[in-house]
Amino acid sequence: MGIVLTRKNIYFKPDTTRVLARFFNLSNERKEKVIKRVISLSKSEKEVLLNQILRNFSNRHRSVVEIWERNFKRAMEAPLSKETLEYPYTYKDKLLIGAYFTMEYSVESAAFFNPSIVESPDQTQLEDGQKRIILSFRATGEGHVSSIVFRSGIIDKDLNIQLDEVGRLLEKPKNFKNHIYIKHEFFEKLSNIDSVDDAFNTIVYNKFPETFVYEELRRFIKELNAEYGSNPIYNQFLNHILWLASSHYQISYSLNTSISERVIFPISDTERNGIEDARFLKFDQGNGSFIYYATYTAYDGITIMPKLLSTKDFVTFKIQPINGKVANKGAAIFPKKINGKYAMLCRVDGENNYICFSDDLINWHQDVILLREPKYPCEFIQIGNCGSPIETEKGWLLLTHSVGPMRQYSISVSLLDLNDPTKIIGRLKEPLIYPNQEEREGYVPNVVYSCGQIIHNGHLIIPYAMSDYASTYAIINLDDLLNELLSNP
Repeated sequence: MGIVLTRKNIYFKPDTTRVLARFFNLSNERKEKVIKRVISLSKSEKEVLLNQILRNFSNRHRSVVEIWERNFKRAMEAPLSKETLEYPYTYKDKLLIGAYFTMEYSVESAAFFNPSIVESPDQTQLEDGQKRIILSFRATGEGHVSSIVFRSGIIDKDLNIQLDEVGRLLEKPKNFKNHIYIKHEFFEKLSNIDSVDDAFNTIVYNKFPETFVYEELRRFIKELNAEYGSNPIYNQFLNHILWLASSHYQISYSLNTSISERVIFPISDTERNGIEDARFLKFDQGNGSFIYYATYTAYDGITIMPKLLSTKDFVTFKIQPINGKVANKGAAIFPKKINGKYAMLCRVDGENNYICFSDDLINWHQDVILLREPKYPCEFIQIGNCGSPIETEKGWLLLTHSVGPMRQYSISVSLLDLNDPTKIIGRLKEPLIYPNQEEREGYVPNVVYSCGQIIHNGHLIIPYAMSDYASTYAIINLDDLLNELLSNP
């Protein structure tokens, strides 16, 4: 190839010291025993113990006392004995019990990988040739539970990234707001997950108004369970309704947190085993305004669910499931409408690259169009996208990943027609990035993978993961890359 890829010797590595306070769950029987053991302590013993815990943990969390208060309330939601529920707990009793039901979780302890990069909404106080950026990563900790974490920084005129100081006090969202559901959309999505006989389906459907909120839904399901829950098939169907409903929500963080302290950790039941591979993009709404979207995959240990995250400020985030034929891993949205429609890359069969179009971002029911199948030896296993395409004067620049022999991943590039992205108008003859000797060792060997790129100062900036452990980035001259692509139509 007549192009030169430059790997930057700047690495983004996991930091085991960044810990999040999580609820420590036990069986209801064990919860009761722990609570009784705490309240059996003498007043002086409680004082000494609480002071020890505060000394050891208050500097590791922004407000550990508030966390303990919340976790005390959550522990008391269990079906406990009347004696335990009616005990006259003092404030310090509550804090102690809350501490016993709290654990630290190192969100990045296992891996820090699959990055994407976008231009920050804040572009103030910069010198010529600089751009403020936000990087997102898939962070994995104990139990291989994945979350989304961020880093902010500046990329300079020489294409070097200088990260801002990374915050130590990680925050889960302060506010949680449930979604307003539209009945026909909700039950359409449910039909993709589970089905039941027409008679019971009609009973359930008629129970709901045209719009409803989560607390109403829980009440309806409780009433239906009381009447029909003895039927195991009906009970499963009702549980699936609760499971699906928990996948819509809105979260927001305190303004006194830095972006590196905001962790999007699995909240809903559909995400309890992890949030995977967020592909962030800055979307042009066509009226001079922009919004940030990210597609990601939620996993509950059995079922995957593609979701759409949206934000304007990286403080408040709205999360919704994506419906339709694209409901699989690796969806990536185009950063603007094309011929009046949203466009998305997807891989509905786990093997080939597809493209589809829709009138809205949540419901994708039109037929998917095959974009490309594996062709070269380095991609005989499968191909997929590496994030949203980037608009250039000569076409949509699309980075793809491929899997070949020995499950070795590589990253390549294609060029799609601006007005009809179902047409590939150029591609590289061979991959742009193979894992080199330093990159091939890690949690999952021989893998290079990216979830999003940007253009800066005439170069393509490609952050990518190294063997699912850490991340780095590479640069390539944009004009050279486009000329090479167009020489191979």
